Order: sequence, then structure tokens, then C-alpha cells
Amino acid sequence: MPVYSNIWFLLPVVLFWVNQYLERVQEVRLPLVHSYLDDLLAMPVILGLTLQLYRCIHPLKERLVFSVGQVLVGFVYVSLLFEVLLPAWSATYVRDAWDVGCYFLGSAYFYALINKKPSENKKADYGHYT
Repeated sequence: MPVYSNIWFLLPVVLFWVNQYLERVQEVRLPLVHSYLDDLLAMPVILGLTLQLYRCIHPLKERLVFSVGQVLVGFVYVSLLFEVLLPAWSATYVRDAWDVGCYFLGSAYFYALINKKPSENKKADYGHYT
């Protein structure tokens, strides 16, 4: 099953777009949601899109999954970029350790629910094992 048809990938994508619409168009700003929801959803979206791209070019295709180490590299990269480097270069960005926690939770969510081979998705979707 392609990543973009996995309900666990679609959920963060839809939540992200709904949140952006509410914040930017409707000007609805809930402090905790505004501060942390995008950070929580970032890693499932980033890693999910990356996994789908890799599956398009890698010989394993749909059987390709990321290792724990690869997911951790993605987590560290995003954390360093958005919480260390960008705040040092621009006043637009603010360091926030809670964001790193959100990136970590999002990475764990990706690894547990999205980063699956087709046979694992089928078993997880139907709630039984053969």
C-alpha cells in the first residue's frame, strides 16, 4: 500500500491542513495548538513523504521500511535545523525544547504506524495476524 493511502499518514496531513486553514484564513489561534500541533505532525508528514519517494526509486519498492536509525537521523536533522541552526540565524525562529519532544513523538508515531510493509499494514488494518 502506498504511504499516501495509509490512514495513519493521511490523518496528520489532514490535521496539518485544517490547522493551517483555521490559523491563516479563519484567524483561530489556540495557544497550545498553535505552538505545538505543527511540530507534532511534522515528522509523520516529512518521513512519510520521504518514505514514499524512496519507495519509488528503491528496488524493494513497497517492501522498503526505514530502520530505527534512519528515523532517528531524520528526527535529529529536523531538531537541529529548526531548534538550533535557524534560531541562531533568524529572529523568526525560537528555540523550544518542547518542539523537540513533539518531533520525537511524531517520529515514534511514524515508525509505529506508517513505516510498514504491505503485509504488516494489512495485519494492522484488520486487527488480526495469520
